[in-house]
Amino acid sequence: METLIIIDVQNDFMPGGSLAVPEGDEIVPVINGIQSRFDLIIATQDWHPPDHKSFASNHEGKNPFETVDLNGIEQTLWPDHCVQGTSGAEMHPDLDVHRIEAVFRKGMDPEIDSYSGFFDNRRGKSTGLTGYQREKGAEHLNFCGLAGDICVYYSLMDALHEGFRSTLVENAVRALDRSDFENAKAAIAGRGAAIVNLS
Repeated sequence: METLIIIDVQNDFMPGGSLAVPEGDEIVPVINGIQSRFDLIIATQDWHPPDHKSFASNHEGKNPFETVDLNGIEQTLWPDHCVQGTSGAEMHPDLDVHRIEAVFRKGMDPEIDSYSGFFDNRRGKSTGLTGYQREKGAEHLNFCGLAGDICVYYSLMDALHEGFRSTLVENAVRALDRSDFENAKAAIAGRGAAIVNLS
């Protein structure tokens, strides 16, 4: 079974959003156009409480993109984004959601961030995505969405760790930092995952 996993195609990651990914909106028509290729489509959604410790606003004197030690893990501090119940946390309005069978929310624990759609950053708590894919009989996971160098990357690497054959759909991904994305792609390829463009 071929699965498409749409990572965090949310308003706050779009141009004009609080944590905008450059050209992030360009992937929406691409994702819509490739959905018919897949048997199963699921999505992830950043879903942070307002007091999430990854927000710079919750650390006095700190600014976005500085780093702190958060419970023993180096944490980049972000602008407030994808706060539960806000318009910024909603999926992009042009994203075709009709075939999305399930949405896995992440980043709900205020004490730890969750880049991956599978686990928190300590790999201590699962979202249930692994079990869901296995129950569905998924064999090949294809990843698209935002941001390529962070949440897409960590999700794909966790998928490989969980034993799934995995592919990065590069033309349906945009990155926060292009240099970091090049390093991420090298790491992905080094683990045996494919990198493709789909039209």
